[in-house]
Amino acid sequence: MVMDRILGGDAAATTPMFGSFIDGRLIDVDDRRPGDRLEVVDPATSRPLAWIAEAGEAGIARAVAAGQRAFPAWRATPARERAALVMELGRRIEAHADDLALLDALDTGNPITAMRADVTKGVRLLGDAAGMALAIRGEVFPLPGLHYTQREPWGVVGRMITFNHPTMFTCARLGAALVAGNCVIIKPSELAPLASLAIGELTAGLFPDGVVAVAVGGPTTGSALVTHPDVARLSFTGSTATALRIQAAAAASGRIKTFTFELGGKNPIVICPDVEVDEVAAAIVRGMNYTRVQGQSCGSTSRLVIHESIVAAVLEQVVELVGRIRIGSPTDPETEMGAMISEAARARCLEIIARGVAGGARLRAGGRAPVAPELATGAYLEPTVLDRVAPGSELADAEVFGPVLAALTWRTDAEAMALANEGPYGLTASVWTRDIDRAFRMADAIEAGYIWINDVETRFPAVPFGGWKDSGVGVEHGLDEILSFTRVKAVNLRVC
Repeated sequence: MVMDRILGGDAAATTPMFGSFIDGRLIDVDDRRPGDRLEVVDPATSRPLAWIAEAGEAGIARAVAAGQRAFPAWRATPARERAALVMELGRRIEAHADDLALLDALDTGNPITAMRADVTKGVRLLGDAAGMALAIRGEVFPLPGLHYTQREPWGVVGRMITFNHPTMFTCARLGAALVAGNCVIIKPSELAPLASLAIGELTAGLFPDGVVAVAVGGPTTGSALVTHPDVARLSFTGSTATALRIQAAAAASGRIKTFTFELGGKNPIVICPDVEVDEVAAAIVRGMNYTRVQGQSCGSTSRLVIHESIVAAVLEQVVELVGRIRIGSPTDPETEMGAMISEAARARCLEIIARGVAGGARLRAGGRAPVAPELATGAYLEPTVLDRVAPGSELADAEVFGPVLAALTWRTDAEAMALANEGPYGLTASVWTRDIDRAFRMADAIEAGYIWINDVETRFPAVPFGGWKDSGVGVEHGLDEILSFTRVKAVNLRVC
């Protein structure tokens, strides 16, 4: 098993090599041939964890064919029985929670305590999906004759996930699509595929062969999944730039595809002058996800839009709080902030910070690699805070996807809303005020798909999550996501 070979005692002596999980088993690979293979690296130490054989076009074709064979029987399986199997998968995952959390910590650089919470959330999301299985139903229309709709699964669907929450995202993407009656191909990020492969193995002997596949690879594998003629329904979590390439590839394939995209964000946290300084300072730090994924979250509230009368007091508290964050090895339970996913990701953040400072922004905290020698081999970056950020600048509008908070100030509510809506993104937003009328006015004015009032970062599984503008298409979570993995068929009977 993936968990045994990565976490076993001989892992340091030999770098294991894996294939994808297809048709109920982990594909054997010939490690004597280099072929098309990807190296999976621990970003906290730069140590190789595994080699992965690229699934590529052949692997995707094999996974789709297996799914097509399994689909008729899986579709005919009663929804209650499909839900029971999804629940059992959750129990299997929970039984391996510690190992999956450790895999995620090694694979992503995220703290193990946060990854343990991710496993718990993933299991809960599987249970939530299973609990809504009987809500998949059609309608009857009170017209002459008999007119009704029924919801039917698409068939073999593809779900492409990003690197920051491997276990949680794998669980979430499996649950909704499986309960709806689809066969599912998970395509994890090539940067962090190990937990997805391990979960694939946990489905063996539980679901019929072919119902679940995990196809690992880079852009070649992703393109093969997107363009396969028998995969009409897909979802992707990642960058807007990649989503545009996916749309172009789908169009070039000559087939109509239906997508859900959950993409980038430069999410505003709007702070009004009537708030408690201590409370909002803590919320600003929490919303940045410094201590879960090193700021590498599409939902991080990385654009601080704060009234000029309180900016000094609030930022003083924020700088103090981020200075207390304990940076360390992701596998240490005491660590609060781990390493970024790669050296390239850290370098990109440092370049954006440098350009921002050169353009007039002031660095208040971080902006450099930690000085501790034990962290020198990893892609670590201190939690960063900048103020005096110019509206319309790269720091103000671009998704940095790292631990970088940019502060902008305002005087009037109209200025605050202009800053909040600036730029191409519209995923999440947060508004902090004691004035309930002002709160609702701002929530109405902000162009984003998921808005908190006097809260931040909390996700509610039954509430649909999705972005506006360049932050996405469609929604995830709850019944909305499950129904999106069905198609509506209308049946009309004329009564003479």
